[in-house]
Amino acid sequence: METSKESNSTVRNNREGLKGWLNPARYGWERVSYWFQRLTGLFLLIYFIGHVYETSSLTGGQAAWNALLALTQTVQGHIFLILVIGASTFHSVNGIRLIFTHGGMGLGKPGRPDYPYDALSLNYRQKSGIWISLILAALAMLYGADVLFGTK
Repeated sequence: METSKESNSTVRNNREGLKGWLNPARYGWERVSYWFQRLTGLFLLIYFIGHVYETSSLTGGQAAWNALLALTQTVQGHIFLILVIGASTFHSVNGIRLIFTHGGMGLGKPGRPDYPYDALSLNYRQKSGIWISLILAALAMLYGADVLFGTK
């Protein structure tokens, strides 16, 4: 049986807290993708709640609907909608990549988990899936910006 002094010396002293968790340079692409997936999920949840509230303003009549709809016709409203487009595109495409990954598709050969714990399963297929998610989100945002800010 170990004494508490021995077990405390083997425990890693991690005092970085939230700063360490949010530092994307510390982790690989898989961790950054995980972080963006969670962040976009929370953003889309907040948007969904606001969208339900906005849509329910229809019950207040056409004047209430037009007043709330006018918020989206500003520059800030357009920028917010462009962020929604990018977040939903990334979240969807990266989610599809994760479904394939959990099904075992595109995974590399498993390896021994030796320190510094490089993810051997993150091969070019997985990295390209992350890049595809980011590129499609950027393209969707550019298209949304063109539609919202473009001249007609």
